[in-house]
Amino acid sequence: MDVRTLLENTLPGLGYELVDFELARGGGMRVFIDCPAGITLDDCVSVSNHLTRLFSVENVDYERLEVSSPGLDRPLKKEADYIRFAGERVKIKTRVLVGQRKNFAGVLIGLVDGNVDIDIDGERVSIPFASIDKARLDPEF
Repeated sequence: MDVRTLLENTLPGLGYELVDFELARGGGMRVFIDCPAGITLDDCVSVSNHLTRLFSVENVDYERLEVSSPGLDRPLKKEADYIRFAGERVKIKTRVLVGQRKNFAGVLIGLVDGNVDIDIDGERVSIPFASIDKARLDPEF
């Protein structure tokens, strides 16, 4: 079983969502978690302790484990993210040109028929989900 699958199968049972994980040079592993109530330091400590025991049992090799919140500019990775965060400001970068551009910023309308729809200054723009390279929430302060 690969690490992503292990995390995706484990974290929901603890009440958390896997947002992303990264394998860093030197054996470091970063795990980004979220939940509807938000993430606290105690959540990170609890998940870190649980994953340390789980990785020991499953013989997952790593040097350093970091568990954290995805931050206010949380990445949007899964189709469900585009439904959950409808109404929020987002920044999207595509792999290929969509309507003569690759970078978009606006209010997320949602996911419709495999397309991510956003409102850019009153104009509805449809971006094929498969064309998205990176997307993040774009919080206003």
